[in-house]
Amino acid sequence: MSVSPPGALRTGLYRAVWRWHFVAGLLVLPFLILLAVTGAIYLFKDEINDAAYRHLHFVAPQAAAPLPASALSAAALEAHPGTLRAYLPAAAPDRSARIRIRDAEGVTDTVYVDPYDATVLGSLWDAGFAGSPAMHVVRKLHSLEYVGWFGNRLVELAAGWMILLVGTGIYLWWPRGRNVGVLTLRRRKGRGFWRDLHAVGGLYLGGFIVFLAVTGLPWSGVFGKQFYDLSYRLGLGMPDGYWSAYPVSDQTLADVADKAPWIAERQPVPQSRSHEGVPAGIDRIVEIVEARGIHPGYALAMPSGPAGVFTASAYPEDIDGERVIHLDQYSGEVLYDAGLADLGWFGRMAERGISIHMGQEWGRANQVVLLLACLGMIAMAIAAARMWWLRRPAGGIGAPALPADLRLPRGLLVIALVAGVLLPLVGLSMLVIAAVEIALALGARRRHPA
Repeated sequence: MSVSPPGALRTGLYRAVWRWHFVAGLLVLPFLILLAVTGAIYLFKDEINDAAYRHLHFVAPQAAAPLPASALSAAALEAHPGTLRAYLPAAAPDRSARIRIRDAEGVTDTVYVDPYDATVLGSLWDAGFAGSPAMHVVRKLHSLEYVGWFGNRLVELAAGWMILLVGTGIYLWWPRGRNVGVLTLRRRKGRGFWRDLHAVGGLYLGGFIVFLAVTGLPWSGVFGKQFYDLSYRLGLGMPDGYWSAYPVSDQTLADVADKAPWIAERQPVPQSRSHEGVPAGIDRIVEIVEARGIHPGYALAMPSGPAGVFTASAYPEDIDGERVIHLDQYSGEVLYDAGLADLGWFGRMAERGISIHMGQEWGRANQVVLLLACLGMIAMAIAAARMWWLRRPAGGIGAPALPADLRLPRGLLVIALVAGVLLPLVGLSMLVIAAVEIALALGARRRHPA
């Protein structure tokens, strides 16, 4: 059996990496653009919502104290009959209070109320943490939730491949003596310009792409579950033992809270100690919660059924203020109270990364930096598409030719194996691509034997 010289192996490796980068790039390109566009918009969801619904969100601040929660809820229920589902006090003196009400048909609306005189300002279909129906659509598009579980898997696959595309792109970008853009654009026109724009842009944006992909993966169905289970088993995620003294319901924290710590979303909600009696008034529960120092702008979810609990949750821009408090609906006893500091190291790390991912960790600077990163990713994608369009042959897609020698160094195979273990969907797709590549190579050799 003949052995290919090192130079041939290196050439084969380059062609193989180039081919995989090309094919994966074509597949990921539409998702990259979708994620960048929707992500850039969602970074400014609060600003957009405030501008679009200023008449609902803002009130004239008064010297008098706001009215109690019971009075504001009663005003909202009078204007919009139904079942009280949640109370969100005014987050600032110039903000309205929000009351969530579910009507007889099961539709939940958010009713905006002036906290000083209980004037009902209007209502919107409840969009949860997104804050408005329009931002709800952007959020659903960003996660492809409109396609259900399959959309979640597609986003996870795209995020995983984006990480590998950065690595393979850097390998392909390495100049090796060629007169191409490295840190700056060297070509000013033609395919070389688009190639330099794509490569140099990838060099500067690679870290941002990897960070956004990694911090977005906790929401995914396969990797996210693996990460959650591993952190729980190691005692570094959601601490064990919080629920040992109380019975739990079949509801999770995600079912009752708009936005809760990701690492705690799957935790079951405890039940009240007694399932009968006179429920505590909402004013008393608000007093208890606020006396414990919860961050302004929290949401108080009402109990679901006779065994349910009150749940107060805060997810402010300063992630250190995130909090979840469950209270017995009859006695007002605090059954659970925890924030970021109560999570394990993995949990805190994930929460911090998600906060930066959403543009809320360092205020406007966080938003602007990620906006520029999203715009850069869009420009990279456009450059890649343009570069491909200029080089593609008539009647073909212009994929790099299969290397004559498909053997890869063991180190690269180990990296591919590790990537497959950490990102199972990426590993599965790599096996599929490898099978197709082998089939094509064998087919070509049968047609053109040496």
